[in-house]
Amino acid sequence: MAHYQLSSAMADFVARTLSFTSDDSSINGLRRDYDEMCRAFTPPIPAGLGVVDFRLSGVAVRSYRPPIEPPAAGWPCILYLHGGGWVVGGLDSHDFICFELAVALGAMVVAVDYRLAPEHPFPAGFADCLSVWRALRSGPFRFDREKMLVAGDSAGGNLAAALCLALRDAGEPLPTAQVLLYPSLGGDERLPSRSECADAPLLGSTDVDCYHALYLRGTARPNAYAMPLLAEDFSGLPPAFIAVAQFDPLRDDGVRYAERLPDATLYYGEGLVHGCLRALGQVAEVDRLYENLLRYMADKM
Repeated sequence: MAHYQLSSAMADFVARTLSFTSDDSSINGLRRDYDEMCRAFTPPIPAGLGVVDFRLSGVAVRSYRPPIEPPAAGWPCILYLHGGGWVVGGLDSHDFICFELAVALGAMVVAVDYRLAPEHPFPAGFADCLSVWRALRSGPFRFDREKMLVAGDSAGGNLAAALCLALRDAGEPLPTAQVLLYPSLGGDERLPSRSECADAPLLGSTDVDCYHALYLRGTARPNAYAMPLLAEDFSGLPPAFIAVAQFDPLRDDGVRYAERLPDATLYYGEGLVHGCLRALGQVAEVDRLYENLLRYMADKM
């Protein structure tokens, strides 16, 4: 991996992340290692932030209520869909970014504990996210339904994009914006980033193939709700902020998707690697990503 020009701070972050890797490559081993790594990078709950776990439409969710009084119309709301290759992660794994979004934007954030592959391959996790979105829209919650965004990283970016496609196709109200952070969107294996970043830090092309296989297990012909780049029509979709990492085999998934959407802002993160969102406050390149991300989301609220 010497040919990936990382800053010293990013290299330190990568090394710390990799230190949680064990020899147990089973699904349970992967989940255990990932959970341990996530705990190590999770800051304390910010003062005044209300964190509550409950269920919506039968799906476990976690709400993060900002430490401010809601406006008359209610807080803006962000539905957050976590990454982890559709295989690892849960309500605890992405507290770090949900904390940041709720406090920095004064928004209510709702994270979804969707079902994971391989026990629950597509469309289970996607169906959970769609059910939660619909339940939020119809439930008695103190947020502004005119200011609802959907966001997700990696596999969560896939689910966020798929959610927007499904809502558009069903003629239902759409998010104000979709925020896709180094998303996995089903790009062709011949995309340049697949070979240029085949052994990239924290995620390689072989890893991408393995996660896809687990998620699509038993799916004869993936559709656009499984892999959004398979969509034939990209019209009528919400504005998008799409952030990609320079050293990531999924980089060109996001680039291609941004090219096809009618209204997309592409953030090309030079020096970034997949999974780097946890390096907030530790790596200057990541801090710049957050500055652009928060500015975009604030503008949509």
